[in-house]
Amino acid sequence: MIDDQNLNTDPIPVEQLEARICELAGHLTAATCRFLELVADFDARQGWSSWEMPSCAAWLSWKCQIAPGTAREHVRVARALPELPLIRAEFAAARLSYAKVRALTRIADADNEADLAQMALPMTAGQLERFARAHRRVTDADGARARTRRQLRWGWVDDHEFSFRGQLPPEQAAVVLQALRAAMGDLEHPHDDHGDVPAETRAEALARRDQRDGTAWDQPLPPPPRKEDTESLADALVGICADYLAGRAARADNPDTYHVIIHAGTAALAGPDEPGDVPAETRKALAALAETVPQLAFPESHPAWPMRRHLEDGAAISPATLQTIACNATISAMLHDPDGNVLNVGRRTRKLSAALRRAVRERDRHRCRYPGCESRRVDAHHIRYWSRGGETKLANLISLCKAYHHLVHDKGIIITATGGGFAFHLPAGARLSNSPPLPAGSPDAITECHQAEITSTTILSPHSGGRLDLNMAVWVAVTNAEVRARRRQQAAQTAQTQAA
Repeated sequence: MIDDQNLNTDPIPVEQLEARICELAGHLTAATCRFLELVADFDARQGWSSWEMPSCAAWLSWKCQIAPGTAREHVRVARALPELPLIRAEFAAARLSYAKVRALTRIADADNEADLAQMALPMTAGQLERFARAHRRVTDADGARARTRRQLRWGWVDDHEFSFRGQLPPEQAAVVLQALRAAMGDLEHPHDDHGDVPAETRAEALARRDQRDGTAWDQPLPPPPRKEDTESLADALVGICADYLAGRAARADNPDTYHVIIHAGTAALAGPDEPGDVPAETRKALAALAETVPQLAFPESHPAWPMRRHLEDGAAISPATLQTIACNATISAMLHDPDGNVLNVGRRTRKLSAALRRAVRERDRHRCRYPGCESRRVDAHHIRYWSRGGETKLANLISLCKAYHHLVHDKGIIITATGGGFAFHLPAGARLSNSPPLPAGSPDAITECHQAEITSTTILSPHSGGRLDLNMAVWVAVTNAEVRARRRQQAAQTAQTQAA
């Protein structure tokens, strides 16, 4: 549908243009609220898992063509809204913009949301961001101090999970956290966003804005908030330890000291689908063993059990994990007799040479090739598994990040080479396109997806735009919280007295 006014050569008056822009901003805000409500429902029902995505944010980034960092913020706000009904109602009515709601969800809870929503109305979105940062600094200032005792404990949670728990003094903890944060930046999780504004540009913009508001900074600006989820920190810790072992193994006289050794049978390496399709060297070794040992039906406790897969002197691992590791591991073949004694140990074989690894990374532009992923921390994956006869050559290799490398093995994602690159299909046949097209919609559809009554003044508070007294605003918010806490304490004491 074409707007008739667009066909008119005479431009509309500026006042009318301004009103239409503000009205559309209100519609966008109300529609964004509805959009986030749907995202929250989709996330709660884990609709993203049917596409083998690791999270709702990853699905949102891929399917709706949203930047990864923005997608994570959308999911965070969507999860917070059901616990903040008053803010949600103001958002749905387009009286609080998404930028304001995003800032409020970082500091609001069931007790203070009414006060914060009322305080947010006359503030601009930029002022509210400043207020939220200051509010968090004040309310987090009285956190518990860490004890200076140093200790690290570890143990098995169950047969499949391992737990570490440590305590460090602040100065040593800062070293560990800095290393983990740096490693997180190196890992570049598949769904991190790589287009952040430089810190210097951000600092200059904030300084100019604060000078315009009449407020001068007398202390350094806080760093931009960064999501440090537990999974990313765990991946960073593993990455640091793996890099240390790899560096020491390359220089050591006895590399086994720095190797994590996994014992695996031929059938476990080949996978359940094609247990007999193994490299020629392995088939030859099995044939030689079959001539001397008629009975190959080894029990599970036997070292030559074909489905053997466990860490040396440790727990068993899943077939998908084994096959993921085998894509880039150093392999050493061992031949056992019926009594479990080692008859022969083959030479170590490294899957990829340095030159071939560089060629794969150069062809794939140093990025994971899984649809929607942009990670630069990648493994070389054999499209046709090496354990099933796949050759270690450029045409049979593809760059995958660790998360999707494991997913391809675990879920049986099918990868095929095409004229323009690679195609990915789910086991059921659905293709995972790199950038699925957004559905076309009517220009009037935005007015049909929400129930808010929108005018040109809905999005703008009548008292918005004045100078922000940041100290007064934070004092009011903290004082209100203290008053509510005292009232709850007095009510509890009164109830106890009446009960007695």
